[in-house]
Amino acid sequence: MTLQDRPIEEKQGDFTLSTRRDRLDFEATLRLLTATHWGDCISRELLERSIANSICFGIYHGQRQVGFGRVVTDLATYGYLTDVVIDAEYRGQGLGNWMVEKIVDHPDLQGFRRLALLTLDAQELYGRHGFGTDLGTHTYMERRGAAMDAVVKQEGSP
Repeated sequence: MTLQDRPIEEKQGDFTLSTRRDRLDFEATLRLLTATHWGDCISRELLERSIANSICFGIYHGQRQVGFGRVVTDLATYGYLTDVVIDAEYRGQGLGNWMVEKIVDHPDLQGFRRLALLTLDAQELYGRHGFGTDLGTHTYMERRGAAMDAVVKQEGSP
């Protein structure tokens, strides 16, 4: 079963942002993700399963997919923003900023207790959209799987 979110589609100049899963180019998405420091070990099968269970955002220049991001969510209280990537050829044009803006404005992602994310190098981008690092008295914890252990070793993180 696929997540039952409301699709949106918007234009900005020559670019279109869409949440329609049937528009996603799986090969382009896989290429974008495997070029990142976090997604180099993702398989097509894992990608397909993650897309079916997330609200996915694609950015297109004509028919070519040049960006991807997704939110893992229960559509009620919590969302986790992940896998935001713009093709290197298209960076510096504000597409990542536009994508994050549309993600936080998406009608199915409103009223949450928390929309969370992890980033190694895009704190400024997310900070512009209200994300912060102050957890108050909360402690962030996670249980990592083997795939994440490989990423952590590659990045040199604890």
